[in-house]
Amino acid sequence: MQTNLADFIKGSAEGDEAEAILRSCVHCGFCTATCPTYQILGDELDGPRGRIYLIKQVLEGAVVTKKTQTHLDRCLTCRSCETTCPSGVKYGRLADIGRKVVEARVPRPLGERITRTLLKEALPRKWIFTPLYKAGKLLRPLLSPAMQDKLPKTTRAGLWPRREHARKMLVLDGCVQPAMAPNINAATARVLDAFGVQLIVAPKAGCCGALRYHLNDQAAALDDMRRNIDAWWPLIEQVEAIVMTASGCGVTVKEYGHLLAHDAAYAENSQRISSMTLDLSEVMPQFEGGLVEKLKGKLARRVAYHPPCTLQHGQQIRGKVEGVLRAAGVDVTLCADSHLCCGSAGTYSVLQPVLATELRDRKLANLLATDAEVIVSANIGCLNHLQSGTETPVAHWIELIDQALA
Repeated sequence: MQTNLADFIKGSAEGDEAEAILRSCVHCGFCTATCPTYQILGDELDGPRGRIYLIKQVLEGAVVTKKTQTHLDRCLTCRSCETTCPSGVKYGRLADIGRKVVEARVPRPLGERITRTLLKEALPRKWIFTPLYKAGKLLRPLLSPAMQDKLPKTTRAGLWPRREHARKMLVLDGCVQPAMAPNINAATARVLDAFGVQLIVAPKAGCCGALRYHLNDQAAALDDMRRNIDAWWPLIEQVEAIVMTASGCGVTVKEYGHLLAHDAAYAENSQRISSMTLDLSEVMPQFEGGLVEKLKGKLARRVAYHPPCTLQHGQQIRGKVEGVLRAAGVDVTLCADSHLCCGSAGTYSVLQPVLATELRDRKLANLLATDAEVIVSANIGCLNHLQSGTETPVAHWIELIDQALA
């Protein structure tokens, strides 16, 4: 694709990156076939190819309109298009760059500004979100059905193991997961403990930065990333990996090295942090033999697995969760159209509720068609969103293994 970037971005680091991405696109349109919003809306501008055109126009100096902003807002940033693209177009990065420019040019209505400010200021801060979440649970019967959907039943965390092991790994606590699903990290700690690995939480680490970054508050998001690096750094020589139990956080932390490459004070450290970061599904395969020996078929349940977009498209990790579950004796299956987004996508289900609900219901119809007893996934947003539409239990896949080992 030929480009002629405007002076405001030409020659900058983001401009050079955007230009390289735009030039790699050959307009083939393969991406539209796997774009969730295009499948629902059928509008070229609500598919990756159309959005690429819009971003190209913006970066070339065209007048930016509310219409452009709306089409970019509807994008889930699921990155399914990146998996499909034969030319390797890094659409996710281009969307981040384009949205940042559009956000600065198109004023949002007061209601949108208030909602986005509340999301980016409250959700990343555990000391704000956790009491709000607990209050919401107490007042749940008084809330609207839409708000009640955001407050599913919480599984209490069991005991965190206290044994010391020579092998140690860090884990990110995150921002909303400790309140919404505290058992996920506790279950992970117990499972790893059973295989001689000690899981450590750095107290000052918090939100990975994804939430603010995708709400176009990129400066604050980079500060979140720097804070995490500072929190982990004193422990970095003691651990062999940084484990992510939420794939949405994992894909972001793995990109710290790229996102902070311009920051001389953090460029080197961020690269190391990213290189040490592993999704839990990348850690557990080494213990498959031990799972077979310990469980001996005790976990013979029919399970449907929903692979989060941030895992299968963002991190390009496929098959590992299924492999670990099968080693544990689980009859695990993927549903039809397993490559498509469930509609959660961070704050998307709040900001685009109609599209998010349509995607959730389509996903659940396919998952429930497998006749599974349990639905499992690997990201807190997917778990919460899917559970809001079904009575079938939805859990993190590591919780099944934890239950069986117990």
